[in-house]
Amino acid sequence: MVFWITIVLALIAVQILLPLILDSKGTMGARLTNAMGPRDHCPEESVVAQRSRRGLANLLETLPIFLTLALLAIILHKDVANAILGAQIYVIARVIYVPAYLSGVPVVRTLIWGASAVGLVIMARAILG
Repeated sequence: MVFWITIVLALIAVQILLPLILDSKGTMGARLTNAMGPRDHCPEESVVAQRSRRGLANLLETLPIFLTLALLAIILHKDVANAILGAQIYVIARVIYVPAYLSGVPVVRTLIWGASAVGLVIMARAILG
C-alpha cells in the first residue's frame, strides 16, 4: 500500500508542475517573475494549462479519501488484497485521467473519474467488511 501512496504523491508533484510546463503562450518567464511579487496581474494561462490546474484540483478533492482509506488499510490489516486492488484501480485511473482531462474529451474523463471512485469504494468495502 505504501507503494501506491508514493505513486499518488508523485502524481501530485507532476500535476503541480504541469501548468508551468504546458503553458504554451510563452509567459513562463513573466509568470515566474510575477510569482516573486504580490501576483496582482498574472499573465493568462493557455487552455491546456488551465485544464491542468482543474485536474489537480480534482485530484486534491479525492486525495484525502484515498489517503485515509490507505492508512486505515495499513493500520487495521483488513482485507489487504482488496484494499490494494482498490488502491491500484484508483491510482491507475488517476494517472490516466491527467491526459484525458488535458485532451478535453468530456465523456472519457468522466468514465475514468468513475473508475477511480470505484477504486475508493473497493478500498472502503475492504476496510469495513
